[in-house]
Amino acid sequence: MAASLSRLSHEHVFLGADHQRNERKVWLVIALTAVMMVVEISAGTVYGSMALVADGWHMSTHAGAMLITALAYSYARRHARDARFTFGTGKLGDLAGFASAIVLALIALLIGWESLLRFVSPVPIQFKQAIAVAAVGLVVNLASAWLLKDDHAHHHHGHDHEHGEKHGRHHQLGHAQDNNLRAAYLHVLADALTSILAIAALLVGGSYGWLWADPLMGIVGALVIARWSLGLVRDAGGVLLDRVPATEGIELEVREEIEVEGDRIADLHVWQVGPGHYAAIVSLVSTRPKEPDHYKARLAHVHELAHLTVEVNSGK
Repeated sequence: MAASLSRLSHEHVFLGADHQRNERKVWLVIALTAVMMVVEISAGTVYGSMALVADGWHMSTHAGAMLITALAYSYARRHARDARFTFGTGKLGDLAGFASAIVLALIALLIGWESLLRFVSPVPIQFKQAIAVAAVGLVVNLASAWLLKDDHAHHHHGHDHEHGEKHGRHHQLGHAQDNNLRAAYLHVLADALTSILAIAALLVGGSYGWLWADPLMGIVGALVIARWSLGLVRDAGGVLLDRVPATEGIELEVREEIEVEGDRIADLHVWQVGPGHYAAIVSLVSTRPKEPDHYKARLAHVHELAHLTVEVNSGK
């Protein structure tokens, strides 16, 4: 009995593959952002540019939001083996990503409102100085985005399996992105966007005297950032609520592997427990039932299934 319990016991560590590296990257980006936000807010106030002030305040709020990302990485890592978390701390990143998305939406709302106020009450702008500071801000934003970009994208693996095409389909559909890192990436991307819009507005305003271009670009940026925020709310919220479509490929493969030789699945639940990690509960009915280990072996090649529970029922 002791040997059996030892064999069945396992950890519930469902962190992303690059968890610690991503954590270090986010802290570095926070430091870069904090320095640049002070420069832009100060310069925007002195030179009278709403777009530049908006960019600076974007950076300040984004630095705070990215702090959520960094602290979530740290907490999830330190408590990864805490038995009080039934399925580990892998989904903490999605919770942090959801919170960051809300902050991103509030930023968009604030910038849109401030820009509308500038339409009503325009202020003089020192264009050359403001452009120079915005350009430096853009360089910092692009550097930060580059630091976070590689891990933001989906990763596909080219494993070869004896089952061929259906395994290839699974590996394209089954991988999940790190919504915590994605949140940090979107905050940096929003900063880069507002820097670009600020530069464009200042160039147009300086060349043609169109002071309204500055708040107009602020509104455009607010709309784009709001759209990014809604996408992140949808994806991170879906993971938190155990939405099925994101794991559709894995669910289909579980059915294909289990429903053979007269065996049928009566109840199936698949959900994400961390970036690239899924859990599944399979309840099946078989006319010739075997031990649960037999059915688990059929799914052993599905590496994303980090936690699998199988219930076998006898039936006709």
